[in-house]
Amino acid sequence: MRLDHVQVAIPAGGEPEARAFFAGLLGLDEIPKPASLAGRGGCWFQIGAQQLHIGIDPAFQPALKAHVAIATDALSALRTRLEAAGFATRDDTDGDGRPRFFSTDPFGNRIEFVGLTG
Repeated sequence: MRLDHVQVAIPAGGEPEARAFFAGLLGLDEIPKPASLAGRGGCWFQIGAQQLHIGIDPAFQPALKAHVAIATDALSALRTRLEAAGFATRDDTDGDGRPRFFSTDPFGNRIEFVGLTG
């Protein structure tokens, strides 16, 4: 088995802001949704071999504990970009020796950013 994708919810109409954050700020590649799903709204992004699906939830509430963790070899530069764009960051440690911090997407969903190595 392997993880195929993770879905994060956003409110209706949030796709432009999601694209600006996930593609523009984080640098993820947007991939097309299958035609059979395109009418539902949202957008999809590729992260390595996995995908991040951004789905519309009419009763949207941000995920405050559940989160996506994105690993990068440019953790410090990513943190600088997030903070320059107005996103607060918060350090965290969990004992595996890799640097990490938490932030949120524009909708308040929690995201962990972790270094690829310690």
